[in-house]
Amino acid sequence: MELGREYWNQRWLEQQTGWDIGSASAPLTDFALHLNNRSLRILIPGAGNAWEAEFLFRHGFTHVHVLDIAPQAIAAFQTRVPDFPAAQLINGDFFAHTGHYDLILEQTFFCALHPSLRKAYVQKMHSLLAPGGTLAGVLFDAGFEGGPPFGGSAAEYRSLFEPYFELHTLETARNSIQPRAGREVFIRFTPRANVSPVN
Repeated sequence: MELGREYWNQRWLEQQTGWDIGSASAPLTDFALHLNNRSLRILIPGAGNAWEAEFLFRHGFTHVHVLDIAPQAIAAFQTRVPDFPAAQLINGDFFAHTGHYDLILEQTFFCALHPSLRKAYVQKMHSLLAPGGTLAGVLFDAGFEGGPPFGGSAAEYRSLFEPYFELHTLETARNSIQPRAGREVFIRFTPRANVSPVN
């Protein structure tokens, strides 16, 4: 099954968005509220309803970029948050995206990708982060039948990310929503400087 633009747009059109929790994820909002620099260049890939983007925007962050492969997701966000800068809404493929960001937030994007793309995800994240940048967010620490979502474990993530990132935080999230309690890890990684960029 090809999990590309048409697949995800159809999921939106059919309102099959069971991953959406209807609000910004507490682990991400708590992390964001401790950031002092509201001018950080922030990317939220596979953003879906982008509740986190709206939260950041309402809290004064001025350079939040929303990226999603499904046109319907971007259109829905524009309708809900019409004052969000249109130039910072990107309908496109994460793996074809270019730019440099100070912070990339992960929230149910990694688990939407087929596991065969995980190394490419890590490499792409490394290439999109500016020196000293941060990848932060939550990953599932649970297995799932079929997919998406595709599950994983903290041990797997450590092995996957460590060649490219310094792993500052990789621990069970303390403030997940109840259905995900104990099944998410919070991550905060920074790109290693001695890794060759991947095009």
